[in-house]
Amino acid sequence: METFFSFLAKRVDDCSSLLCVGLDPHPSDLPAASAEAARDFCLNIIKTTAPYAAAFKPNAAFFELYGPEGWAALKDVIAAVQAESHRMGSMIPVILDAKRGDIASTGEAYAKSAFESLGAHAITLSPFLGKDSIDPFLAYKEKGVFLLCKTSNPGAADLQDLQVTKGADSRPDTPHDMPLYIHIAQLAQSWNTGNNIGLVVGATQLEALVHVRASAPDLWLLVPGVGAQGGDLQAALNAGVRVDGKGLLINVSRAISRAENPRLAAANLRDEMSQMIMERTIESSKTPSHSLNTPTFSNNILSSQQSTLADDLLSAGCIKFGEFALKSGLKSPIYIDLRRLVSYPRLLAQVAEAYLSVLEKLKFDRLAGLPYAAIPIVTAIGLQAGYPVIYPRKEIKTYGTKAEIEGEYQAGETAVVIDDLTTTGESKFEGIEKLTNAGLMVKDVVVLIDRQSGAKEALAQAGFRLHAVLTIGEMLDYWEMAGKVEADKIAATRTFLKANK
Repeated sequence: METFFSFLAKRVDDCSSLLCVGLDPHPSDLPAASAEAARDFCLNIIKTTAPYAAAFKPNAAFFELYGPEGWAALKDVIAAVQAESHRMGSMIPVILDAKRGDIASTGEAYAKSAFESLGAHAITLSPFLGKDSIDPFLAYKEKGVFLLCKTSNPGAADLQDLQVTKGADSRPDTPHDMPLYIHIAQLAQSWNTGNNIGLVVGATQLEALVHVRASAPDLWLLVPGVGAQGGDLQAALNAGVRVDGKGLLINVSRAISRAENPRLAAANLRDEMSQMIMERTIESSKTPSHSLNTPTFSNNILSSQQSTLADDLLSAGCIKFGEFALKSGLKSPIYIDLRRLVSYPRLLAQVAEAYLSVLEKLKFDRLAGLPYAAIPIVTAIGLQAGYPVIYPRKEIKTYGTKAEIEGEYQAGETAVVIDDLTTTGESKFEGIEKLTNAGLMVKDVVVLIDRQSGAKEALAQAGFRLHAVLTIGEMLDYWEMAGKVEADKIAATRTFLKANK
């Protein structure tokens, strides 16, 4: 039996398109607010854009508002897609945008309404009630469902970004902790035994799109938000398309329906996407060691907070790509300069907040910042959370109190070492030695960036735990998938890091 996504893949091949044309007859776009006008509006869009559409997506709300007449109009619109499909000799899927979600007999009634009464091929669903709420729809083996995962509206973060902890011993720096939308993506990937489950991810949620593709590499993604909502087409394709050039439907509604020439608008979008996919395929053939949208340096997925921070560090010049002479004499394709944070107070506060997500899981009496780059960072953390701060001096004071540790502390207390980044861990051992000589206990070291050059292993061997807000591998994976840094620079950096690990 043909599944929905095999059906969709055939249509994509037939029309060489990843364009899903949204049928949203807004009352303001109609000559009169009526079911008849809504139907005629959609029929015109279908007729003019069908050659370029991989699918059509009518929004049920704009028909339901007219009552029984609107429901009849929606049925006519779906039938018109099928009639146009037969005329062209290539069947076009219809995805009903209804966002249903209920259980048992109610879910069965919704499924029967969408698939039998209306004749839709797929439907958008809310997964909030769990797997048994989508089972009535999956019972139709040849039909498909798209589960809401990370939507394009500003309020999506209210629920979809909430952290989900899997496992009693999970920590924020392990893959067991993840945003709810990633958990949904992983569930959908495991539930997709019949090749009939996809996900909805907004193009305005680019970081989430990157993360979802990494979590659900096989699934088809329905991506609204390009055009009127401000989503970037190139970025969405880079982040969401599979290595086979499929697995993604870009939904566009108003940018087509409100265009002076909807047929030309649809054709241009189809052609633009095809060109982007071709260029991407050519680029990926130049770097066959890893795919352009599959992490290879690490298996971790950045949270929204982490990906935003990574982008802001890049924008502020705290991380640069090029050719830089290191103290060791080596030429590096990447340079990390977190001392620049003092010139960006808002970013410094953002960095401090990111540290807190790690520190709140640790037990300690005070923070110990290592000079000099970590001093402003640890101060910002202390100001935000009220943690007392100390720091070991680089040079012992030869006058006054002749203190080796600045700040108030008591022997026997536990200090968490704070630094900006770590490479081999050598400087951490110097600071820890001064702290322990003063009678303080040290168990944990927390840094903003781990360069993954052996520090974690060296510290662990000595009995210390390293925690990093970000690793260089995670950031490289994210920037590559999001198209934020050129692929050749990413590849050069990976080569350098592996050679000097």
